[in-house]
Amino acid sequence: MSNGELFSIEPLELKFPFELKKQISCALQLFNKTDSYVAFKVKTTNPKKYCVRPNTGIVLPRSTCDIMVAMQAQKEAPPDMQCKDKFLLQCVKTFDGASTKDINSEMFNKEAGHSVEECKLRVVYVSPPQPPSPVPEGSEEGSSPRGSVSENGNVSSVDFTQASRGFTERSDTQDKYAEARALITRLTEEKSNAIQQNNKFHQEPDLLKREGNKNRSGVSFVIIVLIGLLGMTMGYLMRKT
Repeated sequence: MSNGELFSIEPLELKFPFELKKQISCALQLFNKTDSYVAFKVKTTNPKKYCVRPNTGIVLPRSTCDIMVAMQAQKEAPPDMQCKDKFLLQCVKTFDGASTKDINSEMFNKEAGHSVEECKLRVVYVSPPQPPSPVPEGSEEGSSPRGSVSENGNVSSVDFTQASRGFTERSDTQDKYAEARALITRLTEEKSNAIQQNNKFHQEPDLLKREGNKNRSGVSFVIIVLIGLLGMTMGYLMRKT
């Protein structure tokens, strides 16, 4: 920062992050340290290369003014990234209530007896910041596909998808297991019913056979009784005759 009697300016170097075929800008801030109106003017050794807005103006007492310097797009880089361009900032007190239209070149003429305060600024080229190199996913050898957690504690969307897929697969497996158990239970019951039906089928002929024997025995007994009665009747009739 320049500390003159009339003004201070920051920064003292115009630093441009140099890039070919691209217009680059740099900002300056001018501060009026007095209780008077101060007029300023900005000059450069290479006016075709730079555009200064505003290049002249009035700074009110104890106030600041922002100045923007734009460097036109360059087709080639200078040797060793060195720049010899210079800027000159001139300030002078003026009357209260002055405006930009009141500024003229005579106000900054030292030979005319005006008290002009000056500050020289140099131009510096700096290399633009390099973007970070991308890190390929899964580049770490031997890394396992475990879920990663971000700095704020949130699980990444990829890990959430994998976890959801695993949960769905486990749910499907449990459902299939329950269906298999239900099927086994139903088949077991059907097998038991089939065994009971088969046993009943084999038991029915025995029952029928026993019933038939019982019926035949009853018929034989009746026939015997009838024959006996018939015999006794015939014997009785024969004795009568």
